[in-house]
Amino acid sequence: MNPLLEDFNTAPFTKINVTDYKPAFKKAIEITKEEINLIVKNSETPTFENTTEALDYTGQKLNRITSIFFNLNSAETSKEIQQIAKEISPWLSEFKNDMILNAELFSRVKSVYDLKDSLELTPEQNMLLEKQYKGFARNGANLNTTDKEILREIDAELAKLSLQFGEHVLADNNAYELHITDEKDLSGLPESVREAAKITAKQREKEGWVFTLDYPSYIPFMTYANNRELRKELAIANGKKGFQDNENNNEQIVLNIVSLRHKRANLLGYKTHAHFVLEERMAETPENVLSFLNDLLEKAKPAAQREFQNLQNYAKKLDSIDSLQKWDGAYYSEKLKKELFNLDQELLKPYFQLENVIDGAFTIAHKLYDLVFEEVFDIEKYHQDVKTYHVKNSKGDFIAVFYADFHPREGKRNGAWMTSYKPQQVQNGLNDRPHISIVCNFTKPTGSQPSLLTFNEVTTLFHEFGHALHGILANTTYNSLSGTSVSWDFVELPSQVLENWCYEKEALELFAKHYKTGEMIPMEYVEKIKESASFHEGMQTLRQLSFGLLDMAWHARESSEETQSVKEFEAEAFSSTLLYPDVTENCMSTAFSHIFQGGYSSGYYSYKWAEVLDADAFELFQEKGIFDRETAEKFKTHVLSKGGTEKPMTLYKRFRGKEPKPDALLKRAGLI
Repeated sequence: MNPLLEDFNTAPFTKINVTDYKPAFKKAIEITKEEINLIVKNSETPTFENTTEALDYTGQKLNRITSIFFNLNSAETSKEIQQIAKEISPWLSEFKNDMILNAELFSRVKSVYDLKDSLELTPEQNMLLEKQYKGFARNGANLNTTDKEILREIDAELAKLSLQFGEHVLADNNAYELHITDEKDLSGLPESVREAAKITAKQREKEGWVFTLDYPSYIPFMTYANNRELRKELAIANGKKGFQDNENNNEQIVLNIVSLRHKRANLLGYKTHAHFVLEERMAETPENVLSFLNDLLEKAKPAAQREFQNLQNYAKKLDSIDSLQKWDGAYYSEKLKKELFNLDQELLKPYFQLENVIDGAFTIAHKLYDLVFEEVFDIEKYHQDVKTYHVKNSKGDFIAVFYADFHPREGKRNGAWMTSYKPQQVQNGLNDRPHISIVCNFTKPTGSQPSLLTFNEVTTLFHEFGHALHGILANTTYNSLSGTSVSWDFVELPSQVLENWCYEKEALELFAKHYKTGEMIPMEYVEKIKESASFHEGMQTLRQLSFGLLDMAWHARESSEETQSVKEFEAEAFSSTLLYPDVTENCMSTAFSHIFQGGYSSGYYSYKWAEVLDADAFELFQEKGIFDRETAEKFKTHVLSKGGTEKPMTLYKRFRGKEPKPDALLKRAGLI
């Protein structure tokens, strides 16, 4: 029997064979088609219950299998899994199109939608109906037969290209290593970084030390290595993923994706892909996004140029560097930061043992939202590194299952993300609770010390945990509106707002203790962390804005003319945000997975957008007290538990009492 097709609660990872996936997908697609067929063939007049609601409850088996498979393709992939992903992506794309372009099904959905004003629906029911109708209309249900076929072809091709893009980036990432045999080339590197590189070398059966493009290896090398030539080599290798003369080149794939997205938007009656995407976001139009980005750019650019000039002068004074390059940025920033604030990331790391930081995040969640995390050992996992938890409230009511996967390995992509193995919903009177997971890439423990985090990694953990809370506390009726199923420029609010606690003395006292002595982090360090929080904020803001502007340049263009050169196009998009000299061998777009593999196309601006929301929201916590139960309860009630059941601005205003203004963010960033 195929374990994926049996009824299961938590994912049956240990029972699944790679050969189970394809038959499971085939069968689950058939089952879902039968469920849809029952709705279509229902002889009764279409109603909210027998059509809208019934449709939301279809495909649950398929959704579970899909989430297990694609989560593993990111966190624990293999050649076999990647091959299956290539084969099943077109099946899923075709199935989705079969459903969206099913004229009889759409006719039922539309007839309920046309009556919506007379149905006396709750706000959540109204949102479900609206979202469902738009899901059809925005994906071609109103097209003629010929155009529907064209749309199917475009979607199948886009699904394939997006997978290839990600595989190429991962392949280039894994193909590179910096092998060091002379100890003097390690000059400047902290002991823990050397030790991790020695372990990597050993795993690869090599003498000496090996550094890779995985973040826990790459970032410390760029930050601390005194050898400028080796920093340059590593930086260039990192910057040319997908941009080399090999089988992993992504230039044509980028151009094809952009062109197909543009054609798709035009086919559906939109000017550009960005117009299509943004219609369903808080920002609403490309014009609003560009005005938002350019407004921030105007405020941040003078500060960024000042900071860059200071850094350049500092590098010149210190090492006679005439022209500051990209591989110098992190290195001299760290030195200058240390000099200005007497704050060394390495000095902080002993206070941030991974296990303590996790406990700290759990304690904060308990203080704010009455959650209790209990590690359990009877839930199946896909890798021994994964930790599993039951989440309850203090009365002992079960709230969620939580998975956490913290360390890098061969089959895992870079970065950090939150995901779900099972959504929350209420069905047949039963509140079915969610299974939520976070995946990060933090340094593994070594022989001599546990996993110690940099302060940046601490904020990353809190960021992903903020997303997790959005999933864990979900409390809606329909799974398609539950948890993080919200407008994309609202989804980063719960994650970014939680990062604020990392800078607060009251919160740090809960978990920042020395891994050897157990002593609390000294308060002068806390002050310095706060002081240095806005260090180089102008440059950081410019960097974020440059990615948002590049995304909009690709997707808000009204002409679909083929761009000849990805590199030249990108240089033009970056022109207003440029600080460092360009590196000929490097290109951002060919490895910009957020927009060409993830779901961020026309949405990268949402990180900054959410920062405005998070600074504004946290201002209320600061006024009332960062552990104020009443404020936390309001945030939980109106934001975290509500998912996408109402418009984001409606929910936000209910929590905050007013619309957000960028002032809190600009103040926090030291830009005003």
